[in-house]
Amino acid sequence: MSIAIDQIVPEELRVPATGEQELGPGDFRGRIVVLYFYPKDNTPGCTNESRDFAANLGAFDAAGAVILGVSRDSVKSHENFRQKQELPFDLLSDADEKLCAAFDVIKMKNMYGKQVRGIERSTFLVDPDGVLRREWRKVKVPGHVDEVLAAVRELAGN
Repeated sequence: MSIAIDQIVPEELRVPATGEQELGPGDFRGRIVVLYFYPKDNTPGCTNESRDFAANLGAFDAAGAVILGVSRDSVKSHENFRQKQELPFDLLSDADEKLCAAFDVIKMKNMYGKQVRGIERSTFLVDPDGVLRREWRKVKVPGHVDEVLAAVRELAGN
């Protein structure tokens, strides 16, 4: 897979983020980006996934990668989640679902026997030139971060 990220996400798209920021694709040129979409702050799977990324931050940093988490939760919710879980990376608030739509991660899911519209846990790997190199969809949390880290190291030549 190799598609330029600007074919997916408009350069002018800015998304509210933790730390009183608005971030967009151009902010990360020259860096490897791991963009992981998760359903909801403070839920078991999302907490475990975020903690796994946080626990491996040193290895991602060493490979030149930045980690960004995305959900539809508010920035306030993200700030609380980030503080509670001691997450050392930014979380993006995609309440209007523009980023989710660009990456096609909104799906119909079964929750407690009912169909609900929500984020399908997915991760995307973007190279320093802004080219999408890998994607993982329908992610299962156990072992996922290790797989992403291996792909980052391969991309970085480490």
